[in-house]
Amino acid sequence: MKKDLRINSKVFEDSKRAPNRAMLRAVGVTDEDFKKPMIGIASTWSEVTPCNIHIKDLAERSKKGARDAGGFPMIFNTITVSDGISMGTKGMKYSLPSRDLISDSIETVVGAENLDGLVAIGGCDKNIPGCMMAIANAEVPAVFVYGGTISPGFHDGEKLDIVSVFEGVGQNNAGKIDDQQLRNIECNACPGAGSCGGMYTANTMSSAVEAMGMSLPGSSSNPATSEDKAADCEAAGEAVYHLLEKGIYPKDIMTKEAFENAITVVMALGGSTNAILHLMAIAHAIEVDLTMDDFNRIQKKTPHIADLKPSGKYVMEDLHRVGGVQAVLKLLYENGYIHGDCLTVTGKTVAENLEEAPSLTEGQDIITSFDEPKRADGPLVVLKGSLAPNGAVAKLSGVKVKKHTGPARVFDSEEEATEAVMNDEIKEGDVLVIRYIGPKGSPGMPEMLSVSGILVGKGLGESVALMTDGRFSGGTHGLVIGHVAPEAQVGGPIGLLQEGDTVTIDTIAQTISIDDVTDEELEERRKDWVAPPMYTKGVLGKYAHNVSCASKGAVTDDF
Repeated sequence: MKKDLRINSKVFEDSKRAPNRAMLRAVGVTDEDFKKPMIGIASTWSEVTPCNIHIKDLAERSKKGARDAGGFPMIFNTITVSDGISMGTKGMKYSLPSRDLISDSIETVVGAENLDGLVAIGGCDKNIPGCMMAIANAEVPAVFVYGGTISPGFHDGEKLDIVSVFEGVGQNNAGKIDDQQLRNIECNACPGAGSCGGMYTANTMSSAVEAMGMSLPGSSSNPATSEDKAADCEAAGEAVYHLLEKGIYPKDIMTKEAFENAITVVMALGGSTNAILHLMAIAHAIEVDLTMDDFNRIQKKTPHIADLKPSGKYVMEDLHRVGGVQAVLKLLYENGYIHGDCLTVTGKTVAENLEEAPSLTEGQDIITSFDEPKRADGPLVVLKGSLAPNGAVAKLSGVKVKKHTGPARVFDSEEEATEAVMNDEIKEGDVLVIRYIGPKGSPGMPEMLSVSGILVGKGLGESVALMTDGRFSGGTHGLVIGHVAPEAQVGGPIGLLQEGDTVTIDTIAQTISIDDVTDEELEERRKDWVAPPMYTKGVLGKYAHNVSCASKGAVTDDF
């Protein structure tokens, strides 16, 4: 007798559920379908961003896979917002809150509709952690599928991406390129569908999820518009059905060791600082104890071996051509860097999956040898000290500066700081501080890619340290320190800094401190400090009053 794979949807078989069944019949459920597991296909399709514009068709492929395997699939949608489009505007306040909205909305549909399984398809940055948090909270067998990376743009023989445009603004301001050259970069940087092409947040998180075992092998690096990507989605629909057959749940896959594999891959690839925030949030949802100290522990022993943008020269599509993330995982596994016995959505272990994985193409130079890495240790470093007792995050890929001491140039908004940079008021040696933009303070912890890109474009990427209680895009590079915690809004030391205070960032000692201000003087300043009023209405108001510290992943259910 065939096993009943329905976990939740069997509630519809009781005679009292005739009204419920009547409504389901209207969407196409037949008597025979009521015997099948109902599988939700969570689509983040939208026309507001190139990252997600193609996902409607991908969702249909997942639906086909789930139906062919024996389930009854149903597509539903959730929101997306584009960080690249909202960057530098007030709209950026909504970026991080959208992660939790995505998670909550997917979990709500799965729970309310009594679905038995889930395929979640995400593209832009917050889709991926949002989908993964939903998978953890929904507690049904599930697979994540990444919508895939965009192809690079080209101009004058040079590869372009969205970061090329942000840095072009700074180059234009510094007189290095003229208005027409900037327009040419703008018009050629994003040639079609897919998420931003470098090892930015979307590609970082897709790689982490594959390393964690929650997406199918190879799917994180398959390009957005390729047939391989469409095949990923169809196979994911089939895979969820098989997870139901085997009784494998997300909690069986997303273990502490699986998160360690994800962190290792992020370090090796030189991924986004946002990975720390998002992986802690996903771990919180699945009830795995993951802290910032775990990132530093793995950072110390994992070499950075990928020459990928923003600090390198290659993009995700290039990595795909030489073997993709699976080849990198295989290399790391063969050299003892990751746990091979972790279960994955294939029903096999990481080691078993890697038996069929490709090796890196001979002669490629995207992934270095372990003898000559980009860095001997990981490029994402957690700093602590008098300015960040709960921690701050620095991304050091491509950065030669090990220690920076300079006067604090303090701004309470990104707009004021950007104006100062554009007006040449920020000089070499300064520590540019942008505060009151943390999870509660902004609210929403916006990314500082606009101002960091301008600094790089003006040639100040390493001579000026940029420090904030906000975030940075995965496309940011240079001497940048984000996630400073506690944030200014709740009285963190960054809120007590004054113009001209001497700040030291020491990436070797992994410290960040105020040099010339005693603890007693800080306490005197605290007596005069008054918290600015917070948002009190709408999405941002709800978020500001519920969100936790960045050092806990900025989650909204830390009760």
